[in-house]
Amino acid sequence: MLAVIALVGCGSSDSSEKTSSTIVGGADRKSVEVIKDWADELRAGDVAAASKRFALPTVVQNGTPALTLTSRSQVVAFNRSLPCGARLTAAVPTGRFTVATFVLTERPGPGQCGDGVGEQAKAAFVIRDGLITQWRRVVDTGPPPSSTGPVV
Repeated sequence: MLAVIALVGCGSSDSSEKTSSTIVGGADRKSVEVIKDWADELRAGDVAAASKRFALPTVVQNGTPALTLTSRSQVVAFNRSLPCGARLTAAVPTGRFTVATFVLTERPGPGQCGDGVGEQAKAAFVIRDGLITQWRRVVDTGPPPSSTGPVV
């Protein structure tokens, strides 16, 4: 059940490209980059930067009915409400969605991840024009996908 809720270049020396080359699952590399950058910024406590990765309007669903956020302040409040940071470990294409698997971490800012640290979480994203247009938490029903190789 749904609950509300990236990039490798051949021969490039960009550190984000090197890091995202380790993300398995076969998702679109540009989508993986957006998701990874969002997770990295949120994990570092940079809610403002993470929030800029969302389009307006955007749909979020995190254990509640889907909500459409229409202002930047709503997007910031949504990101601030997430108590855990996350490290992207896999990203699988599923229709128009990219289902991302994360390992949860603590992060600076309000809230505490507590017992969630080290647990796995998944969210389904729709990325359009380099921005998140949908973020939907997904009930984790199994292990991360087996390696289909790095995203290339």
